[in-house]
Amino acid sequence: MPLSFTGPDSFYSVDENAWWESVDLALKGRSRQTLFGSTEDGLEITPIYSRRSDVPARELRTGAQNWTLMQRVEIPDPVAANAQIIEDLQGGADGFELVFAGAGTSDGHGIHASDLADFEALFDGVLLDLVKIRVNAGAGTPEAVALLLAFLDQRGIALADVEIASGFDPFAWLASRAPGSFELQSALRQAADLLHATEKSGVSLRTLNADGQAWHNAGATPAQELGLVLASATAQLRMLEDTGLKPETWSGLMSLALVADADQFGTIAKARAMRALWACVLDGAGLPQSQTKLHMSSSFRMLTGRDPWVNLLRNTVAVFAAGIGGADSICALPHTFAVGLPDQLARRLARNTQAILLEESNLARVKDPAAGSGAIEDRTEKLCGAAWSFFQTIEAAGGLADALDQGLVQKQIATSRDELDKNVARRKRPITGVSEFPNLSEKPVSVMSTSQTPSKAKTDAPRSSLPEPGTGEWTAAVKDVALKGFALSAIVKLPDSDSSELDTARLAEPFEQLRAAAEHVAEKTSKPPLVFLATLGSLAQYTARATWIANAFAAGGIDAVAPAVYPTFDALLEAFKESAATIACLVSSDSVYESDATDAAARLKAAGVQYLYLAGRPGEREADLKDNGVDAFVYAGCDLLEILKDAHTRLAGSENFDNQALEVPS
Repeated sequence: MPLSFTGPDSFYSVDENAWWESVDLALKGRSRQTLFGSTEDGLEITPIYSRRSDVPARELRTGAQNWTLMQRVEIPDPVAANAQIIEDLQGGADGFELVFAGAGTSDGHGIHASDLADFEALFDGVLLDLVKIRVNAGAGTPEAVALLLAFLDQRGIALADVEIASGFDPFAWLASRAPGSFELQSALRQAADLLHATEKSGVSLRTLNADGQAWHNAGATPAQELGLVLASATAQLRMLEDTGLKPETWSGLMSLALVADADQFGTIAKARAMRALWACVLDGAGLPQSQTKLHMSSSFRMLTGRDPWVNLLRNTVAVFAAGIGGADSICALPHTFAVGLPDQLARRLARNTQAILLEESNLARVKDPAAGSGAIEDRTEKLCGAAWSFFQTIEAAGGLADALDQGLVQKQIATSRDELDKNVARRKRPITGVSEFPNLSEKPVSVMSTSQTPSKAKTDAPRSSLPEPGTGEWTAAVKDVALKGFALSAIVKLPDSDSSELDTARLAEPFEQLRAAAEHVAEKTSKPPLVFLATLGSLAQYTARATWIANAFAAGGIDAVAPAVYPTFDALLEAFKESAATIACLVSSDSVYESDATDAAARLKAAGVQYLYLAGRPGEREADLKDNGVDAFVYAGCDLLEILKDAHTRLAGSENFDNQALEVPS
């Protein structure tokens, strides 16, 4: 059979030149360059790649083993959090990311646990020697880990049987805090103290962590995220030089954390690139090569609060890509995470997203599934080069702390974020369910109540009596006061509210704020904000654009009055008056615009339309259309977000509302 997978006429026997000849025929004179794309980092993506036989499969996870299915736990009440942990264990989880109040990723929630009694409630019925734990309590992470070690002592669990990793990156925290509100060197000394305290215990404690989440959520590109994780890890390795710990153990004290998002090939390449880049750092530092643990969490930045069910698909792609890329552990944020504290259903779906890929798809059974793929190998290599270049820029500035102090990192990320926001606003980066295909009648999803019974008053540890950290004595003292029943207030300390130089936000938020403003209008006026679609011509002539423009306005919560075939202009004008809308949009094909748009625009304005849009590009007739009443043009690639903001402002004015009351984002 021609173009089968075997034989001389197989699909694989067609060479690149023959492929391009067929492409040229399909392009009909257009440039081949229209088929090329680029990543956020400006790395070229070509339309076709050859198989690569010059690169071996990479060493990803050690041996043929599953990645650790991590479940995020941030329910404030330790008893309720314990119930969720037990449910997750029974449902297949084998690791937990414990997010305490005060962690940078707590999103206003987080476990409230400050003494051994709280930990007893949190871990009731949990066999800690059979699960893997990541601890993140923000700047209080060293105290939280020390308290966990004290709890293990109290239970009589051998430290050598427990695997614990810190989820706290002091450099990412430094970047996200106001200047002077966080002492970096103190945090590094506390980390060193934990290492000294556990050096001879045999505990698998990865006290050091370089995390890409804060950088990613602030707008960093994949190459910037990788470069910053490398810079943070390198700076923490330098701290180890003064500890007296054996250099061959240093890599084993570090965990690396990256973000997995819905860019499937990009996430696979990022995970694979991290391994190669870390090997380069160890080589440059003269340290022995050893694999470190790579943890990946699904992206907070990509999640939507509107139509959150789409997040299930985003998470599935992210987890799939992280698994293919070789992550040692993966945590999928529940699909309702952007709405509120996820409930049992959301957490079960997050858990099962991974369980199905592991148990039914056997995704972790192949050593390096992406090996030999021309597209992914090329993406990985280019990403390595871009990340290493950014890492060198940071090192040339004196290291990550100095680069942050100089504002170098913040400036680079801000530039990337601005470009990303522009692409979102223009729908060059569409967000399904928000900026594309929004559902104005969607039903809200359920989330957990954040209310909890106030905890009993506790006596804080006498912090002034603790020794200076650095040698292991501080950890021993913290454990001692915990075992005496004192509470460690640093664990429940919330992050300061001062302004941050590293703002984080989800990509969908600007459109979601407009949706909220529209709902406010509907609540106050008993009707949604409306736009009248002034459709011209036949059904075939206007349908495509009418569907497109209705979705465009719906992205801002503005409901479109249903299009219709109007036999005369007078019928169209009468329909407008009956609609109660104050703004309208001309909708039809370019040929109809040529003959009827100017007259229709003038008559609509005379009939009372306060602001008139036209769906499509104006072309050479822009001046003529504007002279006859068209105020703005809506087309693919325009700044839709700005148009919708302006529409809200005009609608608010027509209803005599205060714009601030509508909460229209600026």
